[in-house]
Amino acid sequence: MTIAAAPRFRNGVNVDQIYSTIDAITAQPALGRFQFRATNRWLGGAHNRSTIRDFYGAGQEDRSRAAAFMVDAGEPAVLVGTDTGPNPAEFLLHALAACLTTSIVYVAAARGVELESVESTLEGDLDVRGGLGIDESVRNGFEQIRVSFKVKANAPEEKVREVVERAKARSVVFDSITRGVPVAVEVAA
Repeated sequence: MTIAAAPRFRNGVNVDQIYSTIDAITAQPALGRFQFRATNRWLGGAHNRSTIRDFYGAGQEDRSRAAAFMVDAGEPAVLVGTDTGPNPAEFLLHALAACLTTSIVYVAAARGVELESVESTLEGDLDVRGGLGIDESVRNGFEQIRVSFKVKANAPEEKVREVVERAKARSVVFDSITRGVPVAVEVAA
């Protein structure tokens, strides 16, 4: 009789599953193709809501989520909103923080680094004159984003820095922001 070993967990992540996922996608590259989706509906003023649920991944439609995620967005009063949610620029900072943090946790788990805590602070500099059409020479988007991590781990500082650099190199959102992504916009009236 063969007894299966219990999965190894590090930082709350199943390390064996990380490696089996990498092995499966290496053997069948088509499994690595994913399509994430969101729908959005305007609710009035600056208030809108995105719904996120199903996606395509690992060669099939994935409908495993029991319920959809609902995410409200808005603008602060100073930008003609009523604070119905974070504004889209703040969501971009959240997406970057979340992706980098998850990448750090996964890389640390795979490399045998036990994490005690991971905290980040993000700041994005933006001149709204561009987005408001006041000055065409001013960029619409962030001019600069700064990310600062505070990581406590059972590893020397050099190893922690190596984990963060590797995570930065593997972060989907970091890559999308820093290298740009073609965006196609269509309209049905």
